[in-house]
Amino acid sequence: MMASRRGTVYACPDDVRRCRRERPAEPVRMCVGCRTKTAASGLLRVVAVDGTLVPDPRRRYPGRGAWVHPDVECLRLAERRRAFPRALRCAGALDTVAVHAFLT
Repeated sequence: MMASRRGTVYACPDDVRRCRRERPAEPVRMCVGCRTKTAASGLLRVVAVDGTLVPDPRRRYPGRGAWVHPDVECLRLAERRRAFPRALRCAGALDTVAVHAFLT
C-alpha cells in the first residue's frame, strides 16, 4: 500500500532564496510618538527608572523599553498622547527631562 502525501509542496525559485540570504534581518520597532514602524537602528530606546525616563542609546538597560524617533517633535507627540506610561506599563506620569536633554 502506498502512503498518501498530505498538503501541497511549493517550489521556491532560486532568486527568492538568493534575496533572503543577501538581506540581513533587522528588528523593526514602532515609534510611540508618531506610531510609524521603523528599523530599530533609527529609533531611540527609553526606559523608566524610578519614575524618570532615561535614554538608552546602547540598548543595555534591563526591563521594558519604549522606542521613539530621536526627534523632539516625536517626543512631544508621545508626551501629549501619554504613550510612555502605557508602553512601559507604569502607573502615573514619567519625567522626560533627561530625554529632552539628550535630544537637544
